[in-house]
Amino acid sequence: MAGKGRDMKLHGYYRSSTSYRLRIALELKGIAYEQDPVNLLESAQKDAAYTGRNPFASVPMLAADGRDRAQSMAMIEWLDEAYPQHPLLPADIEDRFTARELTYAIATELHAPLNLSVLKYLKDPLGHSQSEIDTWYRHWLKKTLDPVEARLKQIGTADFLFDRPGIFETVLIPQIYNARRFHYDLTPHPRITQIETACLALPAFQRAHPDKQPDNPANIPEKA
Repeated sequence: MAGKGRDMKLHGYYRSSTSYRLRIALELKGIAYEQDPVNLLESAQKDAAYTGRNPFASVPMLAADGRDRAQSMAMIEWLDEAYPQHPLLPADIEDRFTARELTYAIATELHAPLNLSVLKYLKDPLGHSQSEIDTWYRHWLKKTLDPVEARLKQIGTADFLFDRPGIFETVLIPQIYNARRFHYDLTPHPRITQIETACLALPAFQRAHPDKQPDNPANIPEKA
């Protein structure tokens, strides 16, 4: 990565969509950062030492400029203001609205009902089967991805929303990664998958991918 961060440390989980979007944002902006994994499967985000710094008990948390920052969308916009190079939001006010319209559709309509804590709650204590949870997951994906696809068609997008990846792609790609994990049929979304293909060909997105993270079990050496 080009550029220098202000002693940034990203506390996240390799497969968390919000951690993934922060990694993409940092990579696209060329900001150097360290990683400190937080294992969600072991509920490490609920430890007293962690919640003492982040009362939301969530990932990601970004430690920067002597402050612990939570909430991924707030962090992304802060990064764009604090580090003007390689902006994630376009200069034109109408283009900025378009970027925010599509970005927040995914960040607010999809992340809330589909995050890990909700899925775990559906299973226990509510007692839903995995098949029922998968149906839940696909229902909410369709509800938001259908209109996002329609809007992209209206705009006439190609490889990216605008001339290069920005805040929309930063939030879209992790959600599509999760959609594929749940075997969601993306065939009706050719604009979205075209953007996905173009993004995943870029080094910044490749470095941010869950497969490349140090806490991905596939990257942790087995103990002798």
